[in-house]
Amino acid sequence: MERRTIGATALEVGAIGLGCMPMSWAYSASQQRGDRSVRTVHAALDAGVTLLDTADMYGPFTNELLLGRVLKERRGEAFVSTKCGLLVGDQHIVANGRPGYVRRACDASLRRLQTDVIDLYQLHRADPEVPVEETWGAMAELVTAGKVRALGLCAMGVRPVRRGGADSGADLYDGTIRQLERVQQVFPVSAVQAELSVWSREALGRLLPWCDSRGVGFLAAMPLGNGFLTGTLTPGGGFEPQDLRARHPRFTAEMMAANQPVVAGLRRVAERHGGAAAGVTPAQVALAWALSRGRHVVPVPGTKRERWAVENAGAAALTLTAEDLAEIGALPPARGSWD
Repeated sequence: MERRTIGATALEVGAIGLGCMPMSWAYSASQQRGDRSVRTVHAALDAGVTLLDTADMYGPFTNELLLGRVLKERRGEAFVSTKCGLLVGDQHIVANGRPGYVRRACDASLRRLQTDVIDLYQLHRADPEVPVEETWGAMAELVTAGKVRALGLCAMGVRPVRRGGADSGADLYDGTIRQLERVQQVFPVSAVQAELSVWSREALGRLLPWCDSRGVGFLAAMPLGNGFLTGTLTPGGGFEPQDLRARHPRFTAEMMAANQPVVAGLRRVAERHGGAAAGVTPAQVALAWALSRGRHVVPVPGTKRERWAVENAGAAALTLTAEDLAEIGALPPARGSWD
């Protein structure tokens, strides 16, 4: 598999990462099985995936414990990315950026992951009650102490603000960029993680160019559109109550039906590359599109199943043509229940 570098670190990762969140958080709780998830992580590593992305809040804690079972045997094959800064309470999530908490959270993550060092430690969310420079300074101390190799910042969960039916995507990440410029004065940012996919392209406006111009890696979160871009979801099929898609404005039955042209376009491109007969799927086309956004971009699709982990890894071998990219670029924007 092609290798890509995360920021200024000397460590390289496979072109496709593995998002481990669905294994124990936010998606289809009835399908979350520890042993199957462990097999999925092993299958991803066997397929050339190296970047494993998790967070202490997933579960909470169980996602890191799950990865620790794999890392105990295969630490040398993995680039471990985890996050701090969010606490899960009863029906709510709060940010905590106090330096003392950051230090304790890192030590706890190291224990759960069964490793001596975290390759990429990300700030999940900034605490509005703590200057971000103080939080980032505590994280930088972890690098000095040898517990962490590089630092990253998440800018996920942002949705377009609708004004008269139009997106305000041009300035969507202005706040994130201001935050990045502040912490960059304290310690170098090696990676930014934000949503980027065929149906969520807002990061292409300012955030991705900001990273590119500074040699900062970009982890493309939700590159398969929460599973929609795989073409395997049926409009009106419903979701389990705890599944985040049950409350997502693009996953009502009406909007899933309205967004089928996006999947149809990905399927047409897949067919030009041989389609099912050649093992090329809409999901791989969506991941190849994300890869085409720049050599510093690493898509991090999430999955619970071995089959999908291996299929996703295969997207690194798919090269899209200018015709493919033009067709994908012309696909209609995704619609949500706000439209």
